[in-house]
Amino acid sequence: MNEPGLASTATLIRRVHRGESAAREQLVERCLPLLRRWAHGRLPAYGRDLSETDDLVQVTLMRALGTLDTFEPERPGAFLAYLRQALLNTLRNELRRNRRRPATQPLVETDGAGAPLAQEERDFATELDLYDRGLASLPERQRQAVILRVEFGMTFPEIAEEMEMPSADAARMSVSRSLVELARVLS
Repeated sequence: MNEPGLASTATLIRRVHRGESAAREQLVERCLPLLRRWAHGRLPAYGRDLSETDDLVQVTLMRALGTLDTFEPERPGAFLAYLRQALLNTLRNELRRNRRRPATQPLVETDGAGAPLAQEERDFATELDLYDRGLASLPERQRQAVILRVEFGMTFPEIAEEMEMPSADAARMSVSRSLVELARVLS
């Protein structure tokens, strides 16, 4: 179907359920870079320097792997969607926690009132909220296609495998149509 040796996340989870430790390692090797890329692209500029971002990604993945024995993928891409939401929740909590901590040094030059940072936070939150609402309005398969390509940076062969599509071209067309629909919803 696609690249040889590329197993879908659902296939790896089924193998983990059968007790294959190599499948668990493959799942980590597959998900960790995707989550790191997603986390760094999702954080606003004022949060990208958090030294613990990689730690948060690893903790989120390890927690998810801890629940893997009871996780049943209901649809293609379900585990990645679960990881995305878990990491989003973790990052939001960490950003809230960092806002409450007193800064040891200013993050940006301000007039003393902190206005530029506050505006950047509001702008980022507004854009993120708009994108998330647009994404949520898409049908599940379209939402998955956008998330896998845009947020996780997966290739079309990887998306085809993950979403159990017949080919990379089918994945490309699905992503293209989904992005057109997302653009329509956002405009």
